[in-house]
Amino acid sequence: MREWLEINKRLLPDLLELLKKRYTILHEIMVSDIIGRRTLASSLQMTERVLRAETDLLKAQGLIETETAGMRISEEGRKLVTQLEPLMRELLGMRHLEDAIREEFSLKQVIVVPGDSELSSAVKQELGKAACEVLDRVMGKDDVIAVTGGSTLAAVADQLTSSVSRKGNWFVPARGGLGESLEYQANTIASMMAKRVGAQYRLLHVPDLISEDAYQSLKQEPNIKDILRVIRQARIVVHGIGDALVMARRRHVDQATVQQLRDVEAIAEAYSYYFDRQGQVVHTMLTLGLRMEDISQAEAVIAVAGGKGKGEAITAVLRFGHEDILVTDEVAAYEIVQICGLDVPMGRLEQ
Repeated sequence: MREWLEINKRLLPDLLELLKKRYTILHEIMVSDIIGRRTLASSLQMTERVLRAETDLLKAQGLIETETAGMRISEEGRKLVTQLEPLMRELLGMRHLEDAIREEFSLKQVIVVPGDSELSSAVKQELGKAACEVLDRVMGKDDVIAVTGGSTLAAVADQLTSSVSRKGNWFVPARGGLGESLEYQANTIASMMAKRVGAQYRLLHVPDLISEDAYQSLKQEPNIKDILRVIRQARIVVHGIGDALVMARRRHVDQATVQQLRDVEAIAEAYSYYFDRQGQVVHTMLTLGLRMEDISQAEAVIAVAGGKGKGEAITAVLRFGHEDILVTDEVAAYEIVQICGLDVPMGRLEQ
């Protein structure tokens, strides 16, 4: 496959570029369900004139259908995208990115989806779908799955399905989260995931950030102790990764703590721990939920994060070394390999 691609890249570079462009258009339409031309042009960073010519051809080939609300992929187009996916992963350089990052951080698996999930909601959905496929594969019978909050994990919950009955599984929040937007709270995401696969769930109704006195008091409450016991038995942890200062502001952390995070050069946050560029924990928020020792004992820790702005944060958390599987997008993956100075042959077709 690699030799064939390299030959065609030299002899027919324009043809491969055209294949990539039309596949990208079809793929974006497919994951969007239905989308208008202007929105699609903006998402793909194309002019409407160029996109119109391409979509007219795809429509003539019976690969897309047009409706009043926009364009939708046809069943024939969906089949073609599925058939092309392995080839396009080679053309787009995804497999090289996956292998380079997996080897650098000794991970069990890395999955890279094309695009930028910060700029495209369709790519974020693909990120969620890829994470769901991983989760469905690693879940066993009667597993406890702890999940964090955030928009990326909400996308995972929205895409989750299961090939088998999951009624013996339990979904739980990795920590408290009252105070965040309801749809992004870990409680909401845990309950949504459970309902989508017919599993059970427990909720932790406490604030994300609490005082020392409240912490000591709450952890003695019988109901809280019981749910914490379940959470700390999690065999699988699914979590997002955030920029340290962005997450601190989102959680309404006081200015003194924000300044402390700046002083220690924190750049990443995951499961209430803040990390510097070397992957060292430089600050811990007092919160009820998973502790570091619980995460280290989990059998499958799945990090899901994407976007060019997340490259440094993802790298920092990977350097900490507790992740088993990373699900990310193309732009974040390129940031990671550049930060680490990794050699990725071929890469993007146009490079």
